[in-house]
Amino acid sequence: MQSTANYLWLISDLLGQGATANVYRGRHKKTGDLYAVKVFNNLSFLRPLDVQMREFEVLKKLNHKNIVKLFAVEEESNTRHKVLVMEYCPCGSLYTVLEESSNAYGLPEDEFLIVLQDVVAGMNHLREYGIVHRDIKPGNIMRVIGEDGRSVYKLTDFGAARELDDDEQFVSLYGTEEYLHPDMYERAVLRKEHQKKYGATVDLWSIGVTFFHAATGSLPFRPFEGPRRNKEVMYKIITEKPSGTVSGQQKFENGKIEWSTEMPVSCNLSKGLQSLLTPVLANILEADQEKCWGFDQFFAETSDILHRTVVLVFSLQQATLHYIYIHQYNTATLFQELLSRRCSIPVHNQELLYEGRRLQLEPNRQAQTFPRTSRDNPIMLLSRESVATVGLIFEDPSPPKVQPRYDLDLDASYAKVTIYYASYAKCYARLYEEGTQHPATTKLSVKMWYRLLLICCLSGLWLICCLSVQISNSLVPMEQTVQDIKSKFLSGGVLTDSWTQAGTHPEDRNVERIKVLLDSITAIYHQFKKDKAERRLPYNEEQIHKFDKQKLVFHATKARSLFTEECAMKYRLFISKSEEWMRKVSDEVNEVSVFCR
Repeated sequence: MQSTANYLWLISDLLGQGATANVYRGRHKKTGDLYAVKVFNNLSFLRPLDVQMREFEVLKKLNHKNIVKLFAVEEESNTRHKVLVMEYCPCGSLYTVLEESSNAYGLPEDEFLIVLQDVVAGMNHLREYGIVHRDIKPGNIMRVIGEDGRSVYKLTDFGAARELDDDEQFVSLYGTEEYLHPDMYERAVLRKEHQKKYGATVDLWSIGVTFFHAATGSLPFRPFEGPRRNKEVMYKIITEKPSGTVSGQQKFENGKIEWSTEMPVSCNLSKGLQSLLTPVLANILEADQEKCWGFDQFFAETSDILHRTVVLVFSLQQATLHYIYIHQYNTATLFQELLSRRCSIPVHNQELLYEGRRLQLEPNRQAQTFPRTSRDNPIMLLSRESVATVGLIFEDPSPPKVQPRYDLDLDASYAKVTIYYASYAKCYARLYEEGTQHPATTKLSVKMWYRLLLICCLSGLWLICCLSVQISNSLVPMEQTVQDIKSKFLSGGVLTDSWTQAGTHPEDRNVERIKVLLDSITAIYHQFKKDKAERRLPYNEEQIHKFDKQKLVFHATKARSLFTEECAMKYRLFISKSEEWMRKVSDEVNEVSVFCR
């Protein structure tokens, strides 16, 4: 037990450990309330006194909901060393969140937007005081749960922070190598001397890497075998990154770097959000500080994203949910143009329905008056002409290649990547089931087309009345057309039965089967982490480790088989059948249109 005048903590209750300090979970002596207590080690006192005092001075100035709060600076009872008493964040860090298997391919969209909003707000507060953080990374972004049950993210660890005017520069080195600006990486990691100085925009590079990591679950710049094993290639990637790209990966030893201007296919964010985010990342992940955006433009562009509203539109003919990001003051004309770009259906061919009724948007109607949408209750989009069914675009990553040799480090790494693969398979298996079993693509789809055709048909009858045409000659064929539509679309009809026969079925339980395999893989991974920490295993434990490795390969292979041969195959069949179904419906629409004309 250690203590100050007002706080105490157990040295076994460690929350985090750094080069110059440890952070413990402590309590107030009188109230019992929880706090995080930062205790500095002997290495920290080797630094100049002004550097030691810098973190205290920085934290005293800051007061913002997105920055971990400093409550007190006290002295440890025995050593008289200063300790920082700070806000306790029980949910860990953003890195903790990204380590969860469910986030192996990035955060869900709602959670990512919270990270974006909170980090931008925290950084904005730092810039108001002219403070550069110098060690932005997921591990230094803490998470708490707010009163409304939503996450709140807070910047922490200001040991490397310092005050810096906009045009001022510094030469000292801090930070974590995967998130370091290339100029700093050259000196800090490769130990190459140069005369370059660094400005506040080095934080923007770290933010770019952090946002990419949060959006995709992986780092944007990845040499073969990883940045820590291949530092020279890592430096080559981050310094030679072409303008406009957001990632570079070397997939094979001595292989070429594969650049991308887009997020990976496996990214969980919608295409609507990705189209707004990637230009921001491309312009803050610039090695040349002259080309890199400044903070003013960064704050302006991210604020533009955060102040948009989202309209959810489900394209029935494409079996795809679209997220349309638009400002509340924008008009229906712009909305439909954005929708056209996202789904390749021209504005004049768009037919919109909401809650079973035709939705007609006047060109100047503002987005703030649009119907309220959600995943379960989106606006439905139909095309008046036949369009290709897109469905979910996905890649089929092979399970990681197992290294036959016994190596505790490599085996733990292999197990972790296997978790990611099984999580990906489970995620997409669930999305396939949602896509093929969700009411939007089954009964609701049939219902929507049925209503639309009746609307077209009855509109034609109403038009005949208005034009005072002889109804007696037109009524019989009109009634017959309505009866034909009913016979094909209602229960037992040709179109209804052919639609409901496609896709996956609840009794398949592929998601549940993959989850069982994922749980087994996860259990082996945790054991491999313990084995790795031991560095060397006794003979019996070594044999158990080898048996577990064989099981790991078996589980990964089975997960792949379920994913590719069951889920993906049935989903492709569903897309194929839906195209065929939509063609038949399109013919019905054309017949009714011809008749009504």
